[in-house]
Amino acid sequence: MSLLIKDGRVIDPATKLDDICDVFIENNKVMKIGKDLKIDVDRVIDASGHLVMPGLIDLHVHLRDPGFTYKEDIATGSRAAAKGGFTTIVAMPNTKPPIDSSDRVNYVTVKAKKLSPVHVLQTGCVTKGMKGEEPADIRGMAKAGIAAITEDGKSVMNTRVYKDAMILARQCHLPVFAHCEDKNLVQGGCMNEDEISRAWHLPGITNAVEDVIVARDIILADEVGVPLHLCHCSTKNCYYMVKAAKEAGMQVTAEVCPHHFTLSSDDMKEGDTNYKMNPPLRTREDLEYLRKGLNEDVFDIISTDHAPHSAEEKEQGMEDAPFGIVGLETSVALTITELVKPGVITWMQMAEKMSYRPARVIRQDKKGSIAEGMDADITIIDPEAEYVIDTSTFVSKGKNTPFHGKKVTGRVSYTICDGKVVYSQSEESDADLQ
Repeated sequence: MSLLIKDGRVIDPATKLDDICDVFIENNKVMKIGKDLKIDVDRVIDASGHLVMPGLIDLHVHLRDPGFTYKEDIATGSRAAAKGGFTTIVAMPNTKPPIDSSDRVNYVTVKAKKLSPVHVLQTGCVTKGMKGEEPADIRGMAKAGIAAITEDGKSVMNTRVYKDAMILARQCHLPVFAHCEDKNLVQGGCMNEDEISRAWHLPGITNAVEDVIVARDIILADEVGVPLHLCHCSTKNCYYMVKAAKEAGMQVTAEVCPHHFTLSSDDMKEGDTNYKMNPPLRTREDLEYLRKGLNEDVFDIISTDHAPHSAEEKEQGMEDAPFGIVGLETSVALTITELVKPGVITWMQMAEKMSYRPARVIRQDKKGSIAEGMDADITIIDPEAEYVIDTSTFVSKGKNTPFHGKKVTGRVSYTICDGKVVYSQSEESDADLQ
């Protein structure tokens, strides 16, 4: 199939292109970019007034498959990704059973090829069964095609075991994704430790819970010589540590999630577990440092940490409900509304943080760019569309978000994966997402 995208504002971080252009796609590749192209094609998309970016890549998604498919599964999660503008998503391994062997990696890969309209890359556990006692079969999972190793949802507290796993990751040319949480410091916390948690008589989670492991993991990864990617950064000190690590030439990248750069603990509503996530919403000062780090490119990447749960689970009390919110279908709008429109980051930075840099982290050399010869993964966005987030329209099984009812600007109009339109906002239906 051939496709011509006409008159869109093409933003490509790889080539620094920012101009009104046409994009010609054929045989799943970007074939030509230019002005007023005259080419016979199967389909033309009028992208006037729209942004044309390389397909968005989310490094941090919980598909809950296998084992927790009542929360989400590969089909629903990947369709939510397509609606959210993502052409590649990276699935976390804390499923049931955990993804700690090549057979379990293959389960996801085979199912995704059958059911997903977008690319699904699986990560593998750091340790067997996520028990933290011995490294998982990292070599076997690497051969099966994992994008990284991670123990997301917890930290590997045994530093010796973690170092051994890092060495294997380095040998297999894999990055390590780090969930930074010292479980010995959590002490049952369910929200940020501050005056609000004390007023509500709830156990808090201090910044040190995250910061201590951020410091350890940066030091350890540097000693081993393995690329380290820090997940869902949320604290002021994380900004300083990542900045120092980068200035020292260390192989460190770091992500921030939309909920952390949009909300602080001041915004929480008492008893509403849609505001419960891990790391928790921090103080306004922490939030401002996250925005500062995104502006300065200390934080390289925006990821969702899409974490769907059932309504029944989230209806439990604040101390008992699970951590996490969904994010695939709100990430673009929140990034535009909270970062681009106020001038915190530019459109080019948005494309860098949501596509180009994520592609580099997972070594997807043919993605993250709209240059000629690259994979035809493209996201087309209406930057001026205004609407109110409505969870009843979500494709995801998960509706757990504090952003229901929030007025936002910026909507995905088309998602194109391998040269095929897998989502069209104007023609939204199940058929468009097959």
